[in-house]
Amino acid sequence: MKRFVIILGLLGLVALIAGIKFLQINTLIHMKSVVPLEAVSTTPVKLETWQEALTSVGSLSAVQGVTVAAELDGKIVEIAFEAGTPVKAGDLLVRQDTSAEEAQLRSAEANVDLTRVNLERTRGLLAKATVSQSQFDADAANAKQAAAAADNIRATIAKKTIKAPFSGRLGIRLVNLGQNLKAGDALVSLQALNPIFVDFYVPQDQLRQLAVGLPVRLSGDAIADGPVEGKITAINPDVDAATRNVRVQATVQNAEGRLHPGMYVDVAVELPIVNKVLTIPSTSVLYAPFGNTVYVVDEKADPDTGEKQKVVRQQIVRLGAQKGDFVVVTSGLKEGDVIVTSGVFRLRPGSAVQVNNAVAPAAQLEPKPRDS
Repeated sequence: MKRFVIILGLLGLVALIAGIKFLQINTLIHMKSVVPLEAVSTTPVKLETWQEALTSVGSLSAVQGVTVAAELDGKIVEIAFEAGTPVKAGDLLVRQDTSAEEAQLRSAEANVDLTRVNLERTRGLLAKATVSQSQFDADAANAKQAAAAADNIRATIAKKTIKAPFSGRLGIRLVNLGQNLKAGDALVSLQALNPIFVDFYVPQDQLRQLAVGLPVRLSGDAIADGPVEGKITAINPDVDAATRNVRVQATVQNAEGRLHPGMYVDVAVELPIVNKVLTIPSTSVLYAPFGNTVYVVDEKADPDTGEKQKVVRQQIVRLGAQKGDFVVVTSGLKEGDVIVTSGVFRLRPGSAVQVNNAVAPAAQLEPKPRDS
C-alpha cells in the first residue's frame, strides 16, 4: 500500500512539472518578444556657410637664426651671457684673450703718431722747398701704412670680442670659460622669434588661388591655446620639379614665444570664397572601405499596434572638406534629415531606437581639447 502511494505521488509530481513547463512554453510561443530600444543621440543636417580654405602641413623657421661661432683662434676669458635669455643686437656674448693684440695695438698706435708727426714736418718743409716731393709722398705712404696696421689689430680685437649680431633669444651654451677655441667653433644658437616664419607647400594646381596677404591659421599639438593667425608674405616663383609643389611662406606674430623654429604645424589658408554646405558631426559617420554611411532616423507605424516608432535606415554618403568636428556632405543627405550622432556601431538597418540627446557629443568648429 505504501509503495502504491509513493508511485502515485511521483506520477503526480511529474504531471505537475510537465504542466508547468507546458504553460511556460505555450506562453513564450504566444507572447510577442520585446526587443529593447537602442538609446542614441541625433541632430538635423544643417546648411551652413563655410569659408573655403587650403590645408597643408608647415614647418616653423626663424626670421633670423644663426649659430654664433668664433672667427679666430683664441682662449675664452669671459662669457657674458646666460643660456636661454633674450639679448639685443650688439650685446657682448664671449670675449677671447686679446692681451697680445692689445700690446701690438699700443705699439701700432705709437707708430701712427710718429708717422703723422713726420708727415706734418715734411709737409712744412715741402712748402719751403727744403725736401723733395718724393720724400713727402714716402712719409704720407708710411702714415697710411701705420694707420692700416693699427686698424688691422683693432679688427682682430673686435673679432675676438664676440657680440650678438641681432636681437633674439639665446640657446644652450656650447662653450666653457678657459676653453681654447678654433675658428668656426660654435658658441651658442641665436634665434629671432618674433615674428616667425612658417614654410609649407601646396600643389601646383592650387597656386592660382594663392596671393600674398591672404590670412593663414596655424593649429596643432604644439599650439594648445588655440589657433595662431598670420599672413602669406612670399610665394616661390618656381615649382619643385620632383613633387610639383610650390613653397609658400607666411609670417606670424609670436610675442609670447609659444612658437619655436623646427616645430611642425597644421596650416589653413583662408580663401576669399564662401560656400553653402551641408554639415554633419564626424561622429555620425560609419567609415568603411566600400563606402561611408550614416544612419537616418525615420518615423514608422508599428504593423501590429499602429504606434509610431523611430527606426533607422543606413544611407551611403559622399563626404567633402572637414573643419573641426564637422564634415561636409556632398551627396546622400538633404537639409533637415535627422541622423544618429552617437551609437552608430551598435545599430543595424531597421533597428528601432529611442532618442536621448542629453548624451550627445559636443561638436565644435574649433575644438580645444584639454591635455590628457
